Order: sequence, then C-alpha cells, then structure tokens
Amino acid sequence: MSANPIDDRPPRLAWGMYKRFLLAALVVVLASAATVATAALLEFKDDKDIFLRAGGGSLDKATKGALDDVDPGGPQTILLLGSDQRYIDIKQKNPVRSDTIILLRLNPERGATAVMSLPRDLKVKIPGHGTDKINAAYAIGGPTLSVKTIRNLLHIPINHVVNVNFGGFRRAVDRLGCVYSDVDRRYFNDNSPPFGGGPDYATIDVKAGYQKLCGQDALDFVRYRHFDTDLVRAARQQQFLADAKDQIGVGKIFSDRKALLRIFGRYTQTDINDGDAILRLLKLAVESAQKPVQEIPFPGDITGDYVTATPEHLQEVAHRFLNVAPATAKTSSGSSSKKKGSSKKKSSSAAVLPPGMQKAGTGAEDEAVLLAAKLPFAVYYPKATLSGASLQTDDSRAYDIFDRGGHKYRAYRMVVKTDGLGQYYGVTGTNWSGPPILDNPSERRRMGGRTYELFYDGSKLRIVSWRSGKATYWISNTLSRSLSNAQMLALARSVGKIR
Repeated sequence: MSANPIDDRPPRLAWGMYKRFLLAALVVVLASAATVATAALLEFKDDKDIFLRAGGGSLDKATKGALDDVDPGGPQTILLLGSDQRYIDIKQKNPVRSDTIILLRLNPERGATAVMSLPRDLKVKIPGHGTDKINAAYAIGGPTLSVKTIRNLLHIPINHVVNVNFGGFRRAVDRLGCVYSDVDRRYFNDNSPPFGGGPDYATIDVKAGYQKLCGQDALDFVRYRHFDTDLVRAARQQQFLADAKDQIGVGKIFSDRKALLRIFGRYTQTDINDGDAILRLLKLAVESAQKPVQEIPFPGDITGDYVTATPEHLQEVAHRFLNVAPATAKTSSGSSSKKKGSSKKKSSSAAVLPPGMQKAGTGAEDEAVLLAAKLPFAVYYPKATLSGASLQTDDSRAYDIFDRGGHKYRAYRMVVKTDGLGQYYGVTGTNWSGPPILDNPSERRRMGGRTYELFYDGSKLRIVSWRSGKATYWISNTLSRSLSNAQMLALARSVGKIR
C-alpha cells in the first residue's frame, strides 16, 4: 500500500483541523499506517470540530521539556502508548500501566519505516523512582515519565507521544474493515470452570490459521501474553501492525473519516500543539507511508519476572532502529536459481538438512490425510522438522476463509510447536488465489523443480510460499523469526503431498 503523491502546495487548513488529522494519522498507524495524512491534505475541509466534540485531550503541557525538538523536515520518532484505562479509572485517578509501548520512526530517506515494541516487563531505571518494569513509569508519571525512561534507556530522541486507549484500537479496527493476519496457533482462555485461567487473565478464543481479525479478537490477539513471553507478545503486536499497514488503503479511510475522527478524538491524547509542526509531520507521514514497515525485534532475556537486556544489546537495537534498512534477500541461505543442477538432488536428501533439523515421523502425514478429506485441493505437509518440535494436532484445522468481497474459500493450517516458549511455525494452504499475505514477495527462487516466493523481515525469512494447481501454500516462521533462513527453505523443500 502506498500513499498518493502530495501536492507541492497543499490547501492551508486551520490549526484545529491539522491537529485532528494528525491524531487520526498517528492512531491509524496502529491499524493501517499514515495514509490518513494524505486524506487530510487532499480532501478533508469540513471536519475541524469533530475531534473537539468527541472530547479528546492534549498532552502538550504534561510533556513539555521531556520531548526532543526536531529540525524542520527532519526524521521523527513517535512513542505510541496503549492502555486499557477506563472511565472509572480517570474519575477515581487510578494508576494504569501502559500495556503496549511502541516506537515508530518516520524517515523517508531510509528504505523502511521502523517499528519497535518494548516489552512491558523490561527492567529499567525509572528517573527518580529506582528500578522497576518499564510499564510502571506510566503508572507513576504517565506519558511524561514514560518518555524520560525510554530516552534514558535507549539514548534516542523522542519527538512526539500519542496515548491511545485500547477501546479506540478495537473500534478503529472494526471501522477500517478488520485485518487479515497469520495466527500462529490457537489462543484460548476461559476463566469459567473447568478452564479457569484465573481472574488475572483475559478471555480469548482465536483459532490458528490465516484469517480476518476484527475488533475484540484483534485486541485479544495483540494483548495476549500468558503461556508465552513478553518478547513474543511484542513480536505479535509488530506482526499485526505490519499486516494492517499493508492492507488498509486510503479509500477506506476517506469513506469513514468522520466516524474515525470521533473514535480518535475520544480515545487519543497527544502532545502536538503547533500548526507548522503538524504540517511537517503530516508530510513526513505521507512520505513514510510509501515505505515498507520494518519490524525491529527487541533483544532480551527472561529473568524471573523481568525482561532484561545488556547495555551492548540496547546500544545495538537503538542503532538498528535509527538506521533501519529495508527487507533484503539473502541468496546464501539456500539453493538459488543459478544452482539448478544440484537443487533437485539436494532436496531429496535428509542428509543435507541444516543444523537443528531432522527427518519427521509419520504424524504430519497422518494429519494431512485427515485434512485432505475436508478440502477440495491437495494438502502439503512437512517431511522434515525442527529438532525438539512437535505437531499440534489439536490446533491444526481445516476451515472457511472469506475475502473482503464475501467470497468463501477453504484453507488449512498445520501447527508445529518448537522447544522455545511461545514459538510456533506452520504450514498453510488455501484455494484463495490472492490472499493479502502473499502480496509483494521480496524474491522468487527456483529450487528442486518448484518456484518459491520468499518474504523477508529484514534479513530473516518470514514466509516461503509456492503455488500448485489452483491453490497457494506457505511455510510461516515463528513470531520471533527463530527459524533460520536455511531451516525455512529446508522445510519448504521437504514437503510431501496428499491429494
């Protein structure tokens, strides 16, 4: 998805209108990208009071002195804070911790827009309050203390902050038509007996497989954390963000702009209060929206109740965030089209499996037979597996999937759990010929008599896909991209077929 070019001389809109549109643009980043800014500059002329009537607030006084100035036209870093603060919390002044902490870097000179989620359990020094989890900064001192804590942690400039209530996220996703996302496994918790996850755990029931996630399911998916880790949760949020950015176009935002502005006004606060700064940021957002989203994984280790990171790792991830590069193809990870003579021979030999992999047993084939009986197309299954991994037959399934026009297709998902906490990879197939997840491959490669499409997230393979007959198939990496490129290619080359 890309924004239309911006005119050299956009219409001069009133300051109040600029602010409303900026808020819309930045919150839509959570569910689509900054394309709303294009709409603001080209079309919107009659909605300047919508945000104020909705009751939105400002953070400009609270954050004064905490944020960094930015040169006109220069790149900017925006801190997005998500919380589940309710009306009763505001009324009673109850402390609320930030449930989601995302940094967004807008810099059109780079080949991508950088997005990085910070684990809410990250162990940090909170200025004036000792050591605690990073989300405690929000409870103690709101967005201002969150900004100061993150600046001290990563030593990067933060130019603006947007505080988003999750009610707005849920409603915005619904208004924008939901988001197709690749759900790696089943997410389930029911606090009622006999399931009993406990009152501290949110209820959720999202099944595995590529599917359209709407409001509450989308929110449950990105917020889920128990039975995996805070780092996996951050990766899940980044995946959903990237999926949303790639799928939701300007046309949808145009048509629903009044309703969206009311949502943003009710559930969003920001620091920005200068008309010229708004216009510069809008232009920057438009230019950046044309770049792909690059997820920057946060390095860390689980240490008791905390996520910890060494100073060296923090310095490295900050450098990657500020100097983001677009996704790149790594031809050294497997056979290329220049090695046709050896590809077929290698693909049939278990002896050439990369380290950490082994030949699979018959479980995947048995499951494929069951799935094939429910589907009108062939089922591919992996004949190789990661060492220590196990097929999750309870999570694997055949199901219906619908495109945005309401046309029904069939699909299946085979789920494999690795020995890493919260790390699942999978095989998907569908007779939907054009699922959005397979738009814009990074590279096409011929191996073993089959053409594969490769999708990279930075230097790591996220998806390897192929087509057979009227169906499409793909191997999905884990949320944290824990499978190496060689392992991803080996899985794809190993597949067998049940008609």
